[in-house]
Amino acid sequence: MRDGSPSTVDYTTHLAGTTKARPEMSTSGSQCSRWEWQPVVRSDLLARGFHTCNVVQGKLLVFGGLSSPDTRDSPLGDVVAFDPATLTLRRLAPERVCPRSHHEAVVLADRLLCVVGGWDGARRVSGVCSFDVEAETWEDWATGPCEGAPVGLSSHTCTKLTDHEARVVGREGGLRTQRRYASIFTLSLNPATRTYWYKEEESRTASRAGHSAMLLRESGSGGKGSGYQLMVFGGRDSSDMDMAGRWGKGKIHVDPVQAPGLTQQLCRLVSAEKGSAEAPKGLRHQSCTVVGPFAVIFGGEALGKGRDAVCNDLYVHDARCSPGKWFRFPCPDRALKRVGHRTCLWNDKLYLVGGFGADGKTPCGEIQSLDLHC
Repeated sequence: MRDGSPSTVDYTTHLAGTTKARPEMSTSGSQCSRWEWQPVVRSDLLARGFHTCNVVQGKLLVFGGLSSPDTRDSPLGDVVAFDPATLTLRRLAPERVCPRSHHEAVVLADRLLCVVGGWDGARRVSGVCSFDVEAETWEDWATGPCEGAPVGLSSHTCTKLTDHEARVVGREGGLRTQRRYASIFTLSLNPATRTYWYKEEESRTASRAGHSAMLLRESGSGGKGSGYQLMVFGGRDSSDMDMAGRWGKGKIHVDPVQAPGLTQQLCRLVSAEKGSAEAPKGLRHQSCTVVGPFAVIFGGEALGKGRDAVCNDLYVHDARCSPGKWFRFPCPDRALKRVGHRTCLWNDKLYLVGGFGADGKTPCGEIQSLDLHC
């Protein structure tokens, strides 16, 4: 199906040079004294939460989500492209062909935005559809021979392993289904035939929803990488991490994202001894992005906290040693509280996209970038 003519948004506000919120930390004896989210661009098109954000052909593609936290409202189905080079936004797919929220998306061959599961406004689904960035068309995929496919998925994670395989972890089942343990699925994808199929793995993980997954490189002897492991955390009232997969060197094909400057800044940040050694506990719907040997986690909602539950802490997981180390860097600025947002890494910058603010209800129509003063 072909969508209507794309349009460049003329009410985008460029925010370079505006006043920035600055969570201050002591500068005495520190190599890294401050971190902040620096505003980049603002638009009503970005006012959403529980969406996805992926890099395709050098642009950040924001898809789906909710314009309010009320799940009774229909999810969004548009695709909005942000060009970091020109700081412009363009709506690629204005029609509601594939409305989704609480979904996941992976990019295949730097062309297809492949959407997996989510809430379609009526039910949880486990199906797959894709948006072709060059043709600007949507297409539903057909189901192949599945071995124990999930009934439905939402607030799950889907981690790309190759252009033909992904690992799915997290919430599945009907609306009222509660499980102590959750299944782990391997999702096979065939872009040529537009077919997919699930295989349920023998291993399971603690039941989680709104969690994060980190595909981290394992350190071998002499500092050489011996393979990768997929670690999941959050989405439940615990700081424990579970392993959801391990692959030897050459078994998976991780898309290389070069961020030498940001990686070096994160190294200085965790070495400055200004963060407390705390792992996130009881946190859900936070953002998580792997940057070299680090994972950067921001915001989220504190489970079991009735009031003021939305957070604005920055966590960094350092995987250079085994076991990895956690660092927490708090922020006193309530304006930076976010839940249901996304972070996305591109061209040595980490971008914060959308989400709901401190009240958990007001959508933030803004893209910001992480600035580490190191």
